[in-house]
Amino acid sequence: MTAYAAVVLAGGAARRMGGRDKPGLPVGGRPMRERVLAAVADAAPRILVGPAGPAPDGVLVTREQPPGGGPVAAAAAGLALVPAGTATVALLAADLPLLTRDAVAALLAALNADDPGSEGSATPDGAGADDAGPDGVCLLDDRGRRQSLCGVWRTGPLRAALDRLAVRRGGTLGGAAVRELLAELAVRDLAWSSGGPPPWFDCDTDSDIRRAEEWTR
Repeated sequence: MTAYAAVVLAGGAARRMGGRDKPGLPVGGRPMRERVLAAVADAAPRILVGPAGPAPDGVLVTREQPPGGGPVAAAAAGLALVPAGTATVALLAADLPLLTRDAVAALLAALNADDPGSEGSATPDGAGADDAGPDGVCLLDDRGRRQSLCGVWRTGPLRAALDRLAVRRGGTLGGAAVRELLAELAVRDLAWSSGGPPPWFDCDTDSDIRRAEEWTR
């Protein structure tokens, strides 16, 4: 397994859930954020970003600036705690209760494949991929849509893209959209073809939670 860090984004207003602590809602008897952290149990460090409750032992906790500033600001806060020299980082939403270690391993393998086209289609959104492959790999959902917060990234290009975006936005990443960040990066899309519940499934509504519960039974 490739050595990597993991940043789990646990902020967000959860407006469609009445402002509740969405990542803390249980699926299969376990808070969603803990299920995501378990899927990256072999990452070091594991970093949780947001107004989270108690975190599992060994998990670092931080907060985006400004608080509530959105996923790009949260990604920057998490990256700030990733040690220099860490080549790869998983960037994951905390509402992915069906994410598995196998799915994370598939993403890491696709990122590090010798042949950039061997694990999916390369889709440069901004800077083109070089001979080393893409800057990141994200899972596609069953409709072929990229799940941008279910992916792994080369740490250097991701940091550089965040820095460039902050400069263009006058020094702040608060309110920046994920698509603005991806415009700076070459992304490969990976369709999930293995069996079992879809690891890319994110929970935005109560009905999503119920559906995820059914998959965990």
